[in-house]
Amino acid sequence: MTKGQKRKVVVLGSTGSIGLSTLRVAGNLPEEIEIVGLAACTSTRQLAEQARATGVKNVAIYEESKATELHQLLPAGVKIHSGPEGLSELAQLAEADVVLIAIVGTAGLQPALAAIKAGKDLAVASKEILVMAGEIITKKAREKGVRILPVDSEHNAIFQCLEGHHGRNEDVSRLILTASGGPFRETPAAALREVTPQQALKHPTWDMGPKITIDSATLFNKGLEMIEARWLFGIEMGRIEAIIHPQSIIHSMVEFCDGSVLAQLSQTDMGFPIQYALTYPQRVKGALKPLDFAALAKLEFSAPRLDDFPALTLARKAGSIGGTLPAVFNAANEVAVDAFQAGAIRFPQIWECVANVMEQHLTVVSPDLDEILKADCDARHFAKKYCELA
Repeated sequence: MTKGQKRKVVVLGSTGSIGLSTLRVAGNLPEEIEIVGLAACTSTRQLAEQARATGVKNVAIYEESKATELHQLLPAGVKIHSGPEGLSELAQLAEADVVLIAIVGTAGLQPALAAIKAGKDLAVASKEILVMAGEIITKKAREKGVRILPVDSEHNAIFQCLEGHHGRNEDVSRLILTASGGPFRETPAAALREVTPQQALKHPTWDMGPKITIDSATLFNKGLEMIEARWLFGIEMGRIEAIIHPQSIIHSMVEFCDGSVLAQLSQTDMGFPIQYALTYPQRVKGALKPLDFAALAKLEFSAPRLDDFPALTLARKAGSIGGTLPAVFNAANEVAVDAFQAGAIRFPQIWECVANVMEQHLTVVSPDLDEILKADCDARHFAKKYCELA
């Protein structure tokens, strides 16, 4: 984005928490950001309201059976794209400059590839895209000369700290991802078996959707971010670490070879990384609240409890081995989280399920997309069997 140029954005997942924050940021920066396409899974009424508010002429609904209902709610002249193909069509919208993917799960993978093929920059808020197919996505982005702009607060922080060092990975000693630790960072290991879904959904600092909130409680969210960082920044897993930082003010850090550490700080508001991703490389004054350092009082750090929360160890294994194993790690976790929310398994069995499925998997090295999707499907099958027998 050059100064004075408006960035035209398609938002896939516009009714979720990231999508809502994106529309808020765009609404505060009408001279810099224009929303040209919106997509949701099933929320027809909310999607229609967003279409009216933004004036977009193209929307997509993932659940094809909802297309007729959506048509009745939309103003005249708005084109509806439906189903998985509809998301990919929207991702290739001619007038779009950047496609922001905020879809939870694997549904964002094909639209991401479609956006890259069409030469669109990709703003990534969906971890699964790079966890499952980071090698493929980053390779195709390089070939097309498009940028992958991180929206997760942690990766966006690293992206900012690496300004001027992109492509000079020998300067980097460590990428240090910060984690709030979730609601159970001080809970004794023996008590984790009694954790309920309602307790796991009470995040101490961030307001997020249910899947990512439970992932934060288990630290699987941080594990997924470690794998994602491996592909975003071309840094091997051995140089990627996580640290518990309950205040969530420092969003991540980069340690360089001379021992210097750069950190990015801001309020716990997803508007900050979203705004920077959509206005990059410009910095634009918006409506976001700056930090009051005198009010912060203190910033705390501690090592993660790897024995009690083994998600980070499993993530390091998946990211180091690579191939299809990260897709298996992600898929098994999705199934286990669903089972936990349904009351079918206990909280620690989320890790046990993922470890069990990873152990059964025969990793394919340098897989193509079909092999990744097959690994994902197989992992879900084995994870469901584990949860049924647990």
